[in-house]
Amino acid sequence: MTPAKGKEPAPDPMTFDEVMQELERNARPDALEGMAKYGINVEAAFGVSIPNLRKIAKKAGTDHALAKELWKTGIHDARILATMIEDPARVTEAQMERWVKKFDSWDLCDQCCMNLFRKTPFAWKKAFEWATREEEYVKRASFALIATLAVHDKETGAGRFEEFLHVIEKASLDERNYVMKAVNWALRQIGKRDRRLNASAIRQARRLEKIDSKSAKWIAADALRELESAKVQEKLKR
Repeated sequence: MTPAKGKEPAPDPMTFDEVMQELERNARPDALEGMAKYGINVEAAFGVSIPNLRKIAKKAGTDHALAKELWKTGIHDARILATMIEDPARVTEAQMERWVKKFDSWDLCDQCCMNLFRKTPFAWKKAFEWATREEEYVKRASFALIATLAVHDKETGAGRFEEFLHVIEKASLDERNYVMKAVNWALRQIGKRDRRLNASAIRQARRLEKIDSKSAKWIAADALRELESAKVQEKLKR
């Protein structure tokens, strides 16, 4: 069929081999040491930057089959790319469970939640479920989801987000670094959503201050520093 006048024809889908070649072309072996210092697992990584992964994702388009192939490689960059091109409408709960169990780095966890999982019909359900799990990156995924939903889900009311505050309180006792930081992230993003949630998040942080737990006290202090700041308060008033 001849494309409509004035419109460019849609590009041909990229093959798995073409995508892997793009990843190899954009590899940055010199960046791996620095990535590792930030706690990123680089055992199977090319070191492709996130901006370059986004460029490749734009060329590849949404492609469920290709995303699955990329995920199966076990290569760090390929898996992040898979989260960018996967079709959230075709993601099942079973797939989410398979993928979350393979998280081996905080950035893969966060990218998957931001790029993909938050857009699925199961995002809220999994955010609650994974908060009770013991695996470090599965539990982190719960709070990464909460944080990204607080930013991007514009339809859900404040009351629904307040349900997460009890979940945050329970998880605040977990002193593992990647869990603790994600719990803090979730509390801060909820508290920046609107004035009601700001007040609720500040009250929750005040409760965490009183808990005899190093992680709870750190989460509270860091959250309050931002949520009570003049910058955030002024933004919420507007």
